[in-house]
Amino acid sequence: MTDASDDAPVPTDHIRPEPAPRTDLMTAIVVLAAALTVIRLALDMPTFTDRGGDPFTAPGIVPGFYGIVLAILGIALAARSIVRGALRPGGGYVPSTTGFTHSSVSRLAAAVAICLVFSIGLIGRMPFWLAVTLFVTGFILLFEWQDESTARRVRRVAIAVALGVATGIAVTLVFEKLFLVRLP
Repeated sequence: MTDASDDAPVPTDHIRPEPAPRTDLMTAIVVLAAALTVIRLALDMPTFTDRGGDPFTAPGIVPGFYGIVLAILGIALAARSIVRGALRPGGGYVPSTTGFTHSSVSRLAAAVAICLVFSIGLIGRMPFWLAVTLFVTGFILLFEWQDESTARRVRRVAIAVALGVATGIAVTLVFEKLFLVRLP
């Protein structure tokens, strides 16, 4: 004897309730439209090849790359939502609770706050690699902090710092050496 709730998929991550497949499909359509717009605008940017410029240093390369990545992710989200039943009547499994929970609003506010601290408080006031390191480390610690033993917390902090430093150095090198962008 099974309950109807036993048939519902169990969310596999921290998002509770899991978004309905049709919601994911609508999100995928918006992401894909934005991605295609970015790609189109990147293609419209000048390449300066008529003035002897290298096509790989054209200003549309980086936005075009971002647009392509967004398009791939939008297609992947659309495919996943269709597999989960977005095109079936009712849009597949619909969670029983809707709307924002206190936890989701708090997480959104924390993400906005740390992004504002990064963009307004850190950028331009210290070397870029250090600002990125502090941002990534802080973001990881803020959203991955759990009530666990001291040894596990020390390990989690060490991993967050290592990822922050690696990201700070990698982002700086990629933008300055590969994309030839001067960073603040």
